[in-house]
Amino acid sequence: MSSAPPQHAWIALGSNLGQRAQNLDQALSLLRQTPGVQVGRVSTYLDNPAVGGPADAPPFLNAVAELLTTLEPLPLLDHLLDIERQMGRIRQQRWEPRIIDLDLLLYEQRVCDTPQLQLPHPRLYQRLFVLRPLAQIAPTLMHPVLGKTVAQLLSELESA
Repeated sequence: MSSAPPQHAWIALGSNLGQRAQNLDQALSLLRQTPGVQVGRVSTYLDNPAVGGPADAPPFLNAVAELLTTLEPLPLLDHLLDIERQMGRIRQQRWEPRIIDLDLLLYEQRVCDTPQLQLPHPRLYQRLFVLRPLAQIAPTLMHPVLGKTVAQLLSELESA
């Protein structure tokens, strides 16, 4: 763990299999046990239809959490993927139903485009199921590429 001051990161949580609320609770609990990570504000859990997957996919329960972390983005992403594995997620097909999905949305104002990680999340501004809970806890947060706040992005998407 670094002695650097904690950085803010925001993650999306989603589940559309099993006990969805319990799955989100468990993921947050595992995050709280991660060295170098403190869970800050967490949005309410919101019901949303599945996007991009099979037409008969069950609906998701989604949330966004603010993290304070001394981990750099890639190690943080590794911990998120490890939590998914611990909870039984097996990645087989894109957008398939899943017990848990943890996406790193933003890490301070960093921009990153590597095969392992894209920051900000490339579809963040297109997803109501991410923008609505993110706007609950960080409406004035600025998108580092688009130069708009979360509240502005949400308003534009809702009126599109």
